[in-house]
Parts: sequence; C-alpha cells; structure tokens
Amino acid sequence: MKLDILAIGAHPDDVELGCGATIAKEIANGKKVGIIDLTQGELGTRGTAETRFEEAENASKILGVSMRLNLKFADGFFVNDKTHQLVLINKIREYQPEIVICNAIDDRHIDHSKGSKLVSDACFLSGLVKIETKTEAGELQNAWRPKYVYHYIQWKNLEPDFVVDVSEFMETKMKAVLAYKTQFYDANSKEPETPISSKNFTDSILYRARDLGRLVGVEYAEGFNVERFVAVDSLFNLK
Repeated sequence: MKLDILAIGAHPDDVELGCGATIAKEIANGKKVGIIDLTQGELGTRGTAETRFEEAENASKILGVSMRLNLKFADGFFVNDKTHQLVLINKIREYQPEIVICNAIDDRHIDHSKGSKLVSDACFLSGLVKIETKTEAGELQNAWRPKYVYHYIQWKNLEPDFVVDVSEFMETKMKAVLAYKTQFYDANSKEPETPISSKNFTDSILYRARDLGRLVGVEYAEGFNVERFVAVDSLFNLK
C-alpha cells in the first residue's frame, strides 16, 4: 500500500494530539494516510498497553486512516541506533510516503525528541540504495526517501515554521484524542493524575489551536517545524 502521508508517533495518541486535524483534513481531500506508533505506551501511568491499543483502533476509525501499525519498541528505552532505524526503513520503503510527519524536535517527554530524530534519520537512510532491506516475502525493497519530513508540536510551545488551517476539522481531532479514554480528563477516574489528565490540558488542545489560528486569521490551526527551508511557487500561495 502506497501512502501519501505517514504520521509517526512515539506513543499511541501522539499523532492525534500533534496533527490529528491536519490528517483529517488531508483524508477529506482524498489523501491516503497511515499511522505508525513506535511504542505501546506501556510505561504510561494510566491505562495499559492493551487499552491503548484498543483506544488507538477507535481513534483510527474516527480519523479514517488507511492503516495503523505498532512497532512495539520499548517505551522510554528505545534508542536511535541501526537496529531501530532498519525497522523504520523497512516500513518507509513498504509504504513509500511522500510526506512523513513525526514527533516534536524538542519536548518534555524524552521519547518525543528521540522519536523525532530516529524517524528523521530513518527517512534519510531509506533513500540510500546500498542499504538492503527485504519484504516479508524475502524480496529486496527499493530505496525510498520521503520528499518532506515535518514535525508536529507537542507539550512545549515551540514556534512553528508553518501552520495549517484546520478550522473545519478540530471536532474530528477532539473526538480522536478523547478516544483515549484512559489518558485524558475524566472526573470519575480513580487513576493517578498525570500532566495530560487534567481538564486544563484537554482545554489547551483547543485554545492553543485557536491561538495559532488567530495569528494567521483563521479559527483553528496546527503548527509544524521543518529541518529545511519551506519553498513556495508564488507569493500568492501564502494565505
């Protein structure tokens, strides 16, 4: 299956929180989008790997993605090394995305910046023909390098390099985020409080997107960082 966009997160719910509305918008525009979760989020204070998997499935249906895969790397302990890079290279070559969207370049959770660099490095290495990887059937894969690698913004208020108008898709994003029932605000929950389980955090998803939208003259926006200059064909392409 060839994808237009492959969104990758260190944990289930990273993609929904970071770029869920953008994904929903691109799917509505006819693009084929998939998600890869690097870990099962098994070290999370609330919920379990099993509940996270079920929640991820529900969120995927809400967003309408074409595929979702969990690589089951060790939550908190995966590293950016050859072994992990080769697993990702294999998947990048399998799905051949034009665009990869991944974790924040810098963030509170150590897995986010680690995942960001791991994915970015794997995207580069995936384009090198002398790195050999094989399909499950044992056939050699063709080298493939995504045209663009973008990083969504997470806990820290990083300054975006560009934003996407997602005004019509915030409702879909919020439904996908709140599919992770164990993770976010629930007044009746008896589980320990975490930085993301407060009502303030849930509210922040909307008010941060609204503030980015305010800055560019739309209702809601999601921001992204890039590792190289963003080019446009014309000055008139800017909103």
